[in-house]
Amino acid sequence: MLRLDEFGSSLRKWRSSVLLIPLLLSAAFDCTAQASNSQSFLASIHRYETLTSTVPANGDQNPYAIVVAPVSSGSIAENDVLITNFNNDKNLQGGGTTIVDYNPSSKKLSLFAELPRHLPECPGGIGLTTAMTMLKSGWVIAGSAPSEDGTTVTKGDGCLVILDSNGKLAGTLTSPNINAPWGNMAVIDHGENAVLFVSNVGFGIGAPADEPAPVRQANVLRIELSIPEGQKPRVVKETVVASGLSAQADKDVFLIGPTGLQIGQDDTLFVSDAIGNRIVAIDHASTRAESAGTGRVLTKDGFLQRPLAMTAAPNGNLLVTNAQNGQVVEIDPAEGKQVSAIWVDKNKAQTPPGSGDLFGIAIVPSGKGFYYVKDEMNTLVRAQ
Repeated sequence: MLRLDEFGSSLRKWRSSVLLIPLLLSAAFDCTAQASNSQSFLASIHRYETLTSTVPANGDQNPYAIVVAPVSSGSIAENDVLITNFNNDKNLQGGGTTIVDYNPSSKKLSLFAELPRHLPECPGGIGLTTAMTMLKSGWVIAGSAPSEDGTTVTKGDGCLVILDSNGKLAGTLTSPNINAPWGNMAVIDHGENAVLFVSNVGFGIGAPADEPAPVRQANVLRIELSIPEGQKPRVVKETVVASGLSAQADKDVFLIGPTGLQIGQDDTLFVSDAIGNRIVAIDHASTRAESAGTGRVLTKDGFLQRPLAMTAAPNGNLLVTNAQNGQVVEIDPAEGKQVSAIWVDKNKAQTPPGSGDLFGIAIVPSGKGFYYVKDEMNTLVRAQ
């Protein structure tokens, strides 16, 4: 675990080999914080290209999840980028019903799916979140954390929706363990079966307050699926592998809770605990029979500023977006070392720059860069 005093000491040691500007200074927004680590993936990032608006014809806004298609199936081509929208055309959170599809070859955006706002099979209806995946079998599964008025006052429990590869609704998944499925899913996919990990942040959440107290009821749920050929996925078993994580209602961002999930090669599940400003690790994630509670701390504070979405870089390091500034942070999962951080959104309309703009993140199939969304601009961006 990296403490702030250790972080400061490390900065002093690194100054002899590389220029570093502490993140806590307000002037840091137009600089890159970069550690002297030759293995840093972020050190290779030098250019940012806005690819497309993410707003479909119905006016949905606030892009959240990013998923790169692993296969060609139905209307989706391999390496297409699927993106959920969390807000509706009135910019009310928890009202977005669309998934859009960006094709990198044609550079065109199309509508993949538009779900009914008030879907009876999904408690509270549809408000699509950062929880989404596309399986090798072609099925798309996405989370819903719905609201009638854009606040948690009218929040429903939501569900996971199952879509075929043409965007047609095939079913929903509900459970006592599912409430506002929120975080970008970690997936182990073997084709005929798959394991999903998704965080649920809605338990015990009420109306937003000026100073809401965190509710320590968020979980991470493991869902084991069987996917017979030609049939939709069905749940074989579900297990809560993490519990007691903090979540809270928020007037500005609807909900704050564990968001980023990434499975490591050693069966460790990494989870971004936004309120705790840390990354925690859940050991034996695919096989454990009981909850690991809040897990063990991998790293805390330092470059992290309310960590959100997470993915793995080609070098095995974790990439995490920050909610409270426009940075992406790189972390060595073996040592828990924060390797580097770069500014990918310097929008000075927010304080600090880029605050509240970054949600989904996904590696480009070539491994040379990553996709992310700027939700304040409703755009998909490629960093390379």
